[in-house]
Amino acid sequence: MTKQQANWSPYDNNGGTCVAIAGADYCVIAADTRMSTGYSILSRDYSKIIQLADKSLMASSGFQADVRALQKVLAARHLIYQHQHNKQMSCPAMAQLLSNTLYYKRFFPYYAFNVLGGLDSEGKGCVFTYDAVGSYERVGYSSQGSGATLITPFLDNQLKSPSPLLLPAKDAVTPLSESEAIDLVKTCFASASERDIYTGDKLEIVILNASGIRREYLELRKD
Repeated sequence: MTKQQANWSPYDNNGGTCVAIAGADYCVIAADTRMSTGYSILSRDYSKIIQLADKSLMASSGFQADVRALQKVLAARHLIYQHQHNKQMSCPAMAQLLSNTLYYKRFFPYYAFNVLGGLDSEGKGCVFTYDAVGSYERVGYSSQGSGATLITPFLDNQLKSPSPLLLPAKDAVTPLSESEAIDLVKTCFASASERDIYTGDKLEIVILNASGIRREYLELRKD
């Protein structure tokens, strides 16, 4: 008789998909609101997007308990920064802080896959994409989570960004207008929810531009 033992893991994957697109003067960041474990849906209305600073938003998929812990650490570090510097952190500074925070925990990582979006000091849209241990890159668009393998090829086809090896370096922003980017994100999620069981229920889209932040919602399939 084979010996069996119960395996316990400190991690779970709660699924869900995040997408961010940077434009000339805006950033669109979106995520679905389904939270699952295995074949069970835990919540159909769980927001994966958090505002870290005036001009920084983060969307995270993976293990939502680790995501919450990470969000608390970032909020505390940002508060300390505000007391020391008497200003809000810029989006590129927040990107570096997130990288440092993830890398610090590299031997027992936060099981969180993040996209950070916002506006830089020049008012241009910026998107930073991460792995679980803090390696990051500034890109024009990114997708993370269970539906990323479906959405990324589609975004590559629609928005192929210039190679980072080109000289002189090209801006990593998409040529789309804000409304076109929002429509593209809606198309991405409508498509992904057809094929990925962990993506669905509702889409939350957050648009950040010079005039502030606004939210849009779109119903997705619920099965």
